[in-house]
Amino acid sequence: MVQKLKNEKRMKKTEKEKVIEKSQDRLDVLKRIDQFEKEGRFNDDVEIDAPCQPIKPNQVDYTNKKLSSKFKTFLANKLGKMFFEMLIKKRKFIIKEVIGLENAKAIKGGAIVTCNHFNLRDNYAVYRCLKPTFKRHQYLYKVIKESNYTNFKGVVRLMMRHANTLPLSSNYETMKNFYNGVEKLLNRGEKILIYPEQAMWWNYKKPRPFKKGAFQIASKFNAPILPVFITMKDSDVVDDDGFFVQEYYVHFLPAIYPDGNLTNIENTKMLSEKNYNLWVETYENFYQTKL
Repeated sequence: MVQKLKNEKRMKKTEKEKVIEKSQDRLDVLKRIDQFEKEGRFNDDVEIDAPCQPIKPNQVDYTNKKLSSKFKTFLANKLGKMFFEMLIKKRKFIIKEVIGLENAKAIKGGAIVTCNHFNLRDNYAVYRCLKPTFKRHQYLYKVIKESNYTNFKGVVRLMMRHANTLPLSSNYETMKNFYNGVEKLLNRGEKILIYPEQAMWWNYKKPRPFKKGAFQIASKFNAPILPVFITMKDSDVVDDDGFFVQEYYVHFLPAIYPDGNLTNIENTKMLSEKNYNLWVETYENFYQTKL
């Protein structure tokens, strides 16, 4: 009996050690984050992507005009919702608190939503929290990089291509279609999520320097910026990679509007600086530390 109890304890200990064994892939990503941070390469990818082919102009239906696009969008959003809600139910994805949603409700019409990019799930966190402010059949549109549109297969490919995603492209003509689509979406009152930090840095908590794109678009089309900053704390749940699942605190910050008295270049700079300052303030208040 004593030997049996000892064996059971050993088995439990072994199982626990297996659970908390950390994924080498995530450890490598964290190592690259540390290296890039020291080198000041804040907008570079730490995830290894395969090369991709440029997206051609006829490949993307940016405003879902085609009946086939509408069907695929319906299917992609349904599958995406099922997947993320399953993770939430299993506590592998935790939205702990939503702060400042009244700032989103105050915006009437289209807007550019900015958010820190640290996980494949952060866009769904933003959408799920924003959903109460949306009209019927309204979704959050997400700007994605070219390789996310081209490099995946199967169900992930369907979601990357059709879950209200707006892919960037290295093809000039495709980008003309992108900007035309963005203008139409904003004019009809849609919210478009753009990650101003560009690259995803897994579970990185600090605000990073911005690229200009989101703010140039807001200035060009006279759209407000809705800044969102997600802060995190360790939960008591360990994920499949051996790290604690992060509890998300989703902060909706006061909207920033272009100034009609400024040029596009001046507005781009002003919007970017105000957005960044709001993120830094939120970071410092939540974590009680200086950036």
